[in-house]
Amino acid sequence: MMRARHSQAGRGCYCSGGFSLVEVMIALIIISIGLLGIAKLQAVALSSTGTAGKRSLAAVAASSIASAMHADRAYWSAATAPVTTTMSGTTIAASTDAALASGVDCSQVPSQPCSPVNMAAYDLTSTAQSLQTILPSYLATITCTPATGTVPPATTPTTCTITLTWTETAEAANAQGVVATATPSAMQQPVYVLYVEP
Repeated sequence: MMRARHSQAGRGCYCSGGFSLVEVMIALIIISIGLLGIAKLQAVALSSTGTAGKRSLAAVAASSIASAMHADRAYWSAATAPVTTTMSGTTIAASTDAALASGVDCSQVPSQPCSPVNMAAYDLTSTAQSLQTILPSYLATITCTPATGTVPPATTPTTCTITLTWTETAEAANAQGVVATATPSAMQQPVYVLYVEP
């Protein structure tokens, strides 16, 4: 009986190379998780940039009030300087000096310069209008301790504290960055304090 010999030399190996569907799915899941992390970091970065911008503007506004107080020393360094003045919105909301709360617009006085109290009111009103634009829902409080001593120079000079509060949204990167009983996007009220000697 004759057996046919089959040559193995002519046969090739048909091995296919590539990725299986399971491998592709796992790769897509890993990439998706990475992209979600990048998106969260971008949101936190944008929130931090906005927060830093508002805090810088608050510092500039407080410095502007301090500069106006230095320029109007005749009013702010006097013994009759207001103890407390509050600004909110676009106006002076309240003051222990009634004349300060009802000052005139110094840019519209044609023939004579403004009095020190009117100049102080004009400066604070201008600052309040700027603050309303850059820091909505802000509250500014100026608290002064009048100078003591009647003979110049005074024994203790007038000192004032400028306090600014406003509302901002803070984005937390993870659960550790969230304030207790707050949502990841929580409203916060930072406080900026500047001490001034007019």
